[in-house]
Amino acid sequence: MSPASPLLIRPARRGDLRDIISLFADDPLGGHGDTLAPDAFPAYLAAFERIASTPTEALYVAEEAGEVVGTFQTTLTTSLTGRGRTTMILEAVQVRADRRGRQIGEAMVREAERLALAAGAATLKLTSNMAREGAHRFYERLGFDRSHYGFKRTLK
Repeated sequence: MSPASPLLIRPARRGDLRDIISLFADDPLGGHGDTLAPDAFPAYLAAFERIASTPTEALYVAEEAGEVVGTFQTTLTTSLTGRGRTTMILEAVQVRADRRGRQIGEAMVREAERLALAAGAATLKLTSNMAREGAHRFYERLGFDRSHYGFKRTLK
């Protein structure tokens, strides 16, 4: 990042949606089937509106020189375990391919940590695709521990 173009991390706006989708569609390991095809846009828009209207969820972008160069999503959840502990879940951390290695991902994770603390969360947790060994090293460098196995089941 140059001094002339500082990184800005801010809540995502509806107008950012195509740039955010582009980040996901450009991810060869994601395996989520994300696409910029026009017929898919209504589903992304509905998801964006749902996230935006849910007080415990938020979508953010990292912007540099007016361009979206990264994104992440947070969700707050409270459980009876841990005496009612609140946890922030960090999802969909993505940096534009041509901007990787410039500490944008680190800045986004640090912002998520700040947001978690401000919300009273005791834990910040995330999952990462098992094939993303570089991401695992990245998260460990930032102080995350490998603590659980993750499981998922596709429902439809």
